[in-house]
Amino acid sequence: MTEKITKRHTDPALAAARRNQVLTAAAECFRRKGYHGAGMAEISKTAGMSAGHIYNYFDSKEAIIEAIIQRDMEEMFSIFQQFEDDPGDLLTIMLDGADHGVERHIDKEKNALELEMLAEAARNQKVAFLMQQSDTQARARMRRLLTGERSLVKDATDKELDARINVIFSMITGLAMRRTLYPELQKDTILLAFRPALRTLLSPFE
Repeated sequence: MTEKITKRHTDPALAAARRNQVLTAAAECFRRKGYHGAGMAEISKTAGMSAGHIYNYFDSKEAIIEAIIQRDMEEMFSIFQQFEDDPGDLLTIMLDGADHGVERHIDKEKNALELEMLAEAARNQKVAFLMQQSDTQARARMRRLLTGERSLVKDATDKELDARINVIFSMITGLAMRRTLYPELQKDTILLAFRPALRTLLSPFE
């Protein structure tokens, strides 16, 4: 009988740093060689630690993907939190925030990782579930914003709110594909059309 080894991380700050080190290395490997092309040996080499050491923090590549999705979700939620905490006009705040959203989704390195994870989700039910779960939480957070007192569309029907949220998310996430197919595409060009479209979606329909 194999004795079960209990993982212990006595220093939480060090453990968090090591986990982040692995996630950064894994993201680089997934971008460069794809999910299946990047083995744990390559991830460990890129991270500068042994594969055995990595297994102290992650049980598998899927666990690493799960942590990357979680990290991305936390970053996204921090932006939602900024929108919620800012006492100003919500429409103006979100239009100003479009700049950061567009910039993030046309970043070449982030694009490569995002597209690779979406491709893996098409093949891997567990990865698909994790990404769908993240999307569900993001839509719920957006709905909370749009049903708050400062929102101009708080009285919209559930169906209409769902439609608006899905179109906004489609515009943002679709930028990764557009930048891949059209590498010369620039943020300023996108914002010329994105801001007016977003303003329409965040305002009452006539």
